[in-house]
Amino acid sequence: MRIRTEFPYETTHEDLYIPLADGTQLYARIWRPVTDEPVPALLEYLPYRLSDWTAPRDQQRHPWYAGHGYASVRVDVRGHGNSEGTPGDEYSATELADGVAVVHWLAQQEWCSGRVGMFGISWGGFNSLQIAALAPEPLKAVVTVCSADDRYDNDVHYMGGSVLGVDMHAWAATMLAFVSRPPDPADVGADWRQMWLDRLETVEPFIHTWLAHQSRDDYWKHGSVCEDYGAIKANVLAVGGWHDPYRDTVLRLVEHLDPGRVRGLIGPWSHQYPDRGLPPGPAIGFLQETLRWWDQHLKDKDTGVMHEPLLRSWISGSHRPATSYETLPGRWVGDAVWPSDKVSTVAYALAGGARIVRSPQYTGVDAGRFFPFGNEADLPPDQRDEDARSVCFEFPVEDAPIEILGRPRVRLRIRCDVPRGQVVARLCDVAPDGASTLVTRGALNLAARHGRDRVEDWPAGGTEEVSFELNGIGHTFPPGNRIRIAFSSAYWPWIWPQPGSDAGFVLEADGSLVELPARRHTEDPGISFGEPEQAEPLEVVFPATLQEQRPERLVVRDVAKGEWRLEVDPRYGGTRIYPDGLEFTEDALETYTVQEDDPLSARARSDWTIRLHRPEMGWDVRIGTRSETAADAHDFITSNEVVCREGDEVVFHRTWEKRIPRTAG
Repeated sequence: MRIRTEFPYETTHEDLYIPLADGTQLYARIWRPVTDEPVPALLEYLPYRLSDWTAPRDQQRHPWYAGHGYASVRVDVRGHGNSEGTPGDEYSATELADGVAVVHWLAQQEWCSGRVGMFGISWGGFNSLQIAALAPEPLKAVVTVCSADDRYDNDVHYMGGSVLGVDMHAWAATMLAFVSRPPDPADVGADWRQMWLDRLETVEPFIHTWLAHQSRDDYWKHGSVCEDYGAIKANVLAVGGWHDPYRDTVLRLVEHLDPGRVRGLIGPWSHQYPDRGLPPGPAIGFLQETLRWWDQHLKDKDTGVMHEPLLRSWISGSHRPATSYETLPGRWVGDAVWPSDKVSTVAYALAGGARIVRSPQYTGVDAGRFFPFGNEADLPPDQRDEDARSVCFEFPVEDAPIEILGRPRVRLRIRCDVPRGQVVARLCDVAPDGASTLVTRGALNLAARHGRDRVEDWPAGGTEEVSFELNGIGHTFPPGNRIRIAFSSAYWPWIWPQPGSDAGFVLEADGSLVELPARRHTEDPGISFGEPEQAEPLEVVFPATLQEQRPERLVVRDVAKGEWRLEVDPRYGGTRIYPDGLEFTEDALETYTVQEDDPLSARARSDWTIRLHRPEMGWDVRIGTRSETAADAHDFITSNEVVCREGDEVVFHRTWEKRIPRTAG
């Protein structure tokens, strides 16, 4: 990592409020180059609190952009951080309308050239695309990183029509804790307490809404730009990582957007900006790469970025299973069109007659983290134990490497005796000694086999053909290894088990197959990137805490009870002390339990504690939340609690107990 201290422009920054038409003001921090010439503006728009939670990350990139001649702007969404108003659902119509208003406000400032770009990762990448689909005239370019074009089937809620047990619950619990944090009196003054109480009165756990829409209905279509790719008029640089759950969006954007306005980039990365140097690498000079995009589309400079291949992808070399990799082997390839003329479908027929797939309910404990963030225990360990709980088919790689790029697909003949269930497919790279590395995976809720927007029970004892895609991947299987496709009827805690799914299903191997997107090997196209580069870091202190002494992921088996428990410390940031004296402490623990033979025993719990403390002001605020999700045959059962304290005084305490009918999930 190269830390940049000298730039073409000196910079300045200020905190201010951006007014909206209804009188609400959004808190913003603006870094600007010192120049008399108007410059384009770059907007990052998030609910994650610019004054503390994202401040270290913001400091890496916003001053860097300002030093290269852009006004770089970070804005907190309404009802979050120091912004006024009350919070709403993620990507609500109000959030997006506010974002459009901010784009217009920036374009109208005397220091702005009238051209605006938006960028962001995850939430900020989502709403960059969504606001681009609303087509505000000043918005000319977008860089969207680790984001989704389909809120139903490529987000934290559902996968293949099945409820995502691990992140449907965990992210709702995280946002409940996040939304309960107060404004900072150092920034907003004496009004902070009333602002906080007003917010808390409107809080509703997100999981209530998400579980109320178990099929792909109008709720999920809102904000899903895949509904109308043509609405996006801005130039889009779509970026993803093979270890991020959102990477398929990059493939769909380069396929469906005007090729004259889009480029795609997929590396080996986790859910992080590609310059941060977090595993797996290699990291790239991502800020320099985005500067080429901004200069091309906001300053009319021919930087050559539109002469790059439509899609630049990293194809990983074969590697041993591990939960973290500093750097993966592999190479960059380029494709001028997508779907690529270098990729063809190769079908591998399954064989062996009827195979009973009846996996124990704890199958999936070695799935790894849904959202890898570059931590030590993020990625799936050796899959041999998971493979033993599944039905597997193997294909030897003989004379030449097999390189794949894109989304594999399985086509299966299934017989099922119960109305509900799910099938999970994992593609693994098996070494000669038996080590099994997960390459990619996919899932299908059998009730969603004819479409994610409908629910159709399986006819008892009936046989049908089903088909579904696995997540996209770039990978090379070397000669001497084996390609393994593994099928299971359970995948906890990723997939919430269906009632009766312990019966499993019968896979009729004859007539079933797996299709791999085989890419013809091409010579090195000379794709390269500069060394990662950032602005000087924020001087944040991270004191050691007890949190760091417990395992990131711990699997506990109670042999007598037949119970399996997975404990997860998400490690979003821990305790930190900021240069302005703010002490920010956060601790979270997620727990997932299941009985090995009972799909109705699945339970998820998340506990959060957050403290914000300014010793010099005597300000001391604590937030504690508890979120639990369970299910019986008919309902999901949720329980949530928030307790907020100022000093020793409880200023807010509320619990929610709710039963939500199981329709598709």
